[in-house]
Amino acid sequence: MFFLYQIFITILLIFSPLIIFFRILKKKEDSERYKEKFCSPSKKRVKGNLLWFHGSSVGELLSILPLVHELEKNKSINQILITTSTLSSAQIFKKFKFKKTIHQFFPIDSIFFSYKFLNYWKPTIAIFVESEIWPSIFKILNKKNIPLKLLNARITKKTFKKWFRIKSFSNSIFKNISNAYPQNEETFNYLKRLNVSKIKNIGNLKFVNNKQNKSSKLDKALLKNLNLRKIWCASSTHPGEETICANTHIKLKKKYKNLLTILIPRHIQRVNKIVDEIKNLNLNVVLHSTKPKKLDNIDIYLVDTYGETKKFYQASSIVFMGKSLSRRGGQNPLEPTNFGSAILYGPNIDNFKDTYRLLDKLKIAHKVNGVNSLTNLLDKLITKPNNKKSYLKIEKMGKKILNETKDEINSLLNNEIKKT
Repeated sequence: MFFLYQIFITILLIFSPLIIFFRILKKKEDSERYKEKFCSPSKKRVKGNLLWFHGSSVGELLSILPLVHELEKNKSINQILITTSTLSSAQIFKKFKFKKTIHQFFPIDSIFFSYKFLNYWKPTIAIFVESEIWPSIFKILNKKNIPLKLLNARITKKTFKKWFRIKSFSNSIFKNISNAYPQNEETFNYLKRLNVSKIKNIGNLKFVNNKQNKSSKLDKALLKNLNLRKIWCASSTHPGEETICANTHIKLKKKYKNLLTILIPRHIQRVNKIVDEIKNLNLNVVLHSTKPKKLDNIDIYLVDTYGETKKFYQASSIVFMGKSLSRRGGQNPLEPTNFGSAILYGPNIDNFKDTYRLLDKLKIAHKVNGVNSLTNLLDKLITKPNNKKSYLKIEKMGKKILNETKDEINSLLNNEIKKT
């Protein structure tokens, strides 16, 4: 099976110049830094202990940044390398200031590039975040005796079934993980069945409030405009959900004349199509990138930039989380709860059942099924916000998880340093 995987990667490499070219045209790839994916680094490796984190994209990156900020205080760590696979995550990383931490793109998962990458960076410990399972680099990490940790691990039922069908292959991959830290009970059980030897429950890092970006706020003029309106935010929306939110706006506007709906689509490449859908409903829409000075007569404020979602969470006390009405899986609702937002969500939240169950219990989250129920709940929450005491419990939980995770990694690192 591993041999077939390498054949697939080789075919991918043959076509990679063409794939990269089209991705650059679609603005999904950095026209200069794409070379990092072929192990041509743009940053230097400093002497000493290097801690390597890898996460797929924006969500994984943001979940580890508070931890990275704490780990930078450890004098035994000389450099922290963060790799991700997407352009959006690289753009967001630029917004944060670190002393020891750098960002590079994750290399293509071939045996050749895995060796080349690890020979250059020589990490003391490799920490992969959430669902990032890569056969080639896992294999080479094991050969080089570099400890591999799976942090904030998340394996869904669907993913588990795929791995379990190819049991011998999955065993050869998961046995390379020296320690795993699942973010929920479901993942804990799946990791056990996939024969990961050392599993420890600490908690979900996404409960941690990222205070580094807390001071980053919207432009004063925009905030002033927003404060004059009754607002709610629909975040990480997928096709079909923008129309649901727009129709909800139409219903609510009959009661709240100064209502403004903020839409933050998951993929901003869809913005033009979303604008057409909204205009077809005879609603006025404005793009965030145009930096409008006034929002008079505007119905929908469409955020078409990366890395500013948290700023809108700070401004809005109500957030609908997308990929839960028109698509399956849902999106993680913890980020807006860190800003005291009430969460609305659809029935399709299979990837975050544990999280929503807790938020439901704390009466922070509220389930909707479509335009009518979304309208009714928004009407209630606009006039009567959530109890803020519930959010203090989330904050306390996040601090505990952050401290325990930091202590665990520092301990693992110290053990590795003693061996050398």
